[in-house]
Amino acid sequence: MNHHRMASGASSLLLAAACTLAGPATAEPARGAPALEYVALGDSYSAGVGAGGYLSAGASCLRSSRSYPALWAAAHAPSGFGFTACNGARTSDVMASQLGPLSPLTGLVSITAGGSDAGFSKVMATCVLPGRTACLSAVAAARSFVDGTLPGDLDRLYSAIRSKAPAARVVVLGYPRFYRLNGSCSGGLQDVERSALNAAVDRLNTVIATRAAGHGFTFADVRGAFLGHEICSSSPWLRSVDWLNPVDSYHPTAPGQALGYLPVLAGAM
Repeated sequence: MNHHRMASGASSLLLAAACTLAGPATAEPARGAPALEYVALGDSYSAGVGAGGYLSAGASCLRSSRSYPALWAAAHAPSGFGFTACNGARTSDVMASQLGPLSPLTGLVSITAGGSDAGFSKVMATCVLPGRTACLSAVAAARSFVDGTLPGDLDRLYSAIRSKAPAARVVVLGYPRFYRLNGSCSGGLQDVERSALNAAVDRLNTVIATRAAGHGFTFADVRGAFLGHEICSSSPWLRSVDWLNPVDSYHPTAPGQALGYLPVLAGAM
């Protein structure tokens, strides 16, 4: 899926730690915990699009040093870290080009996938233009894909992951709702469209959670972590539409990665 600030002293310290790859206190490794190989798969939400600090390796994928996988790896020092998540990746892209680091020695896999398959970036591009009918029609088409086609795509991907990493704990992370309704936004979409987009994200998460459970994977829901930090809230962790850097639009900021996604991954361990 192809996003504004911290006020308290504790949050500022956490963000500063994230930007130096130390990670917040919630991500401290357990003492005596054995090192494991960690592989981070998925789309732009796992790559860290919108967070800045992009790595030179695989530049087109926009992998960020401030992404939750990079922060977790920096805090826990796994014996191996395969970071193959990539901007715009669909489930078929993950299968075709991201599974190389997986092996019987892999101990942890994290992944976000499904949003790009459903075409959420195109949906958002449609909805930011004037015209409620076109927006709601695009949302309905995405929901139809999520209900009809995505379950099979996820099953094929999850089966491939388990085949290549039979001993790994697999954590499938979901997506946050985009908007706080009745929030502080004075223009742009109306709450009718915002509500429809949030409902579509909820449906996407439900389908992902159901298929993850069917493969024995852990679903990690980030909606609670982002509650009060959606677009149109007083302290958003998601970027709104960015006309100068469109790819960053509707993606988590550095605080969204460090204070939203990272603690949810840590809590799922």
